[in-house]
Amino acid sequence: MEIRRALVVIAVVAMAAAVAQSAAAAGMSYTVGAPDGLWDMHTDYADWVSRRTFHPGDNITFTYSRELHDVVEVGKAGYDACSSANNVSAFRSGNDVVTLAAPGTRYFLCGLTGHCANGMKIAIRVVDAASSAGGPNASPPVASSGRAVGGLGAVMMMGVQALSLVAVVGGMAF
Repeated sequence: MEIRRALVVIAVVAMAAAVAQSAAAAGMSYTVGAPDGLWDMHTDYADWVSRRTFHPGDNITFTYSRELHDVVEVGKAGYDACSSANNVSAFRSGNDVVTLAAPGTRYFLCGLTGHCANGMKIAIRVVDAASSAGGPNASPPVASSGRAVGGLGAVMMMGVQALSLVAVVGGMAF
């Protein structure tokens, strides 16, 4: 009976570890423009964003020279007009991390005169994982940070394995 309890405890700990790992693997991290560029006037942001699918929980990092650029989040009208007058937020650290918390489109541009008009703007479309399955960008995105990030499938598999272990251990007769 004590062995059975010990095995149940081990199974519960394994399940908790799977849940903790799923929280850590929930979002991808992207450096805007990487690996071929950064937040600058030379990167093709339309091409860069077209090769990625963004989900709630992902982070994007804008890396740039503070003396030369900034990052301004604007609405669609500001994005279309290259105007930072009614901005949502402004960043100026040179290494700005933005969490994409919810589905929708987020608009960013460089607020320095002429930079947006010369292409230094990006629209990030954030979609639910379920709505992007099987879509044109359904292949797993590549994290520009270079670190491997587990996907939802791996997390689900670990959870199923942990639950199976609990069921098997719970059904054992000692």
